[in-house]
Amino acid sequence: MKVLVPIKRVIDYNVKVRVKPDNSDVDLTNVKMAINPFCEIAVEEAVRLKEAGTATEIVAVSIGDKKCQEQLRTALALGADRAIQIDTEESLDSLNIAKLLQKVVEEEAPGLIILGKQSIDSDNNQTGQMLAALTGMPQGTFASEVKVDGDKVNVTREVDGGLQTVALNLPAIVTTDLRLNEPRYAKLPDIMKAKRKPLDVKAAADFGIDLSPRATLLKVTPPAERQAGVVVESVDELVEKLKNEAKVIS
Repeated sequence: MKVLVPIKRVIDYNVKVRVKPDNSDVDLTNVKMAINPFCEIAVEEAVRLKEAGTATEIVAVSIGDKKCQEQLRTALALGADRAIQIDTEESLDSLNIAKLLQKVVEEEAPGLIILGKQSIDSDNNQTGQMLAALTGMPQGTFASEVKVDGDKVNVTREVDGGLQTVALNLPAIVTTDLRLNEPRYAKLPDIMKAKRKPLDVKAAADFGIDLSPRATLLKVTPPAERQAGVVVESVDELVEKLKNEAKVIS
């Protein structure tokens, strides 16, 4: 079974995000970039499926300019067999990403598609669901456990009321949640081997898709700074401040 794993290049989650002075976007100057954490979980799950003998090939795909090849090489070092870069300079919305991935799915015909439930930059949580709608495949979102059983995959989902398990006919789409697994670190020999693994570059324009944006970014602002807390001397003083200053109790 071939497993397709879409990944996204984002700001490393340890980095404090800066906003451009004109509030037009996030400032990426000299910022460390990495694989989106949820995408990294997807790569790890695909590698575990291959180690278990369930998957035979793992294909990582990313959409963006040449810089995203760094993240694709990381995926290759973690265990992917080959990679595909859909080359574009445009900042694409979720629907356009899903349409491009649909074309890749048609070309690659994977038995399973595993991707992160959302990216930590836009936090849209849309691409997996849109891809499922475009391809007509069943989907299991927010997965905390994935078990392939013959021609089905059983996905345990994290929902508001607890856990829900769904059985999906393959091929299917799964989006990963945090508790699905803990990604491994790439070893130096694997990093060296990744440099020799195939990485194909395809132009986004060649897929014949209208990539015009459906949404326009108007403004980016940092979160409001929180005021420092106040140390109180007694419970009575705390109650007084909550009642008269914060006005959260009466």
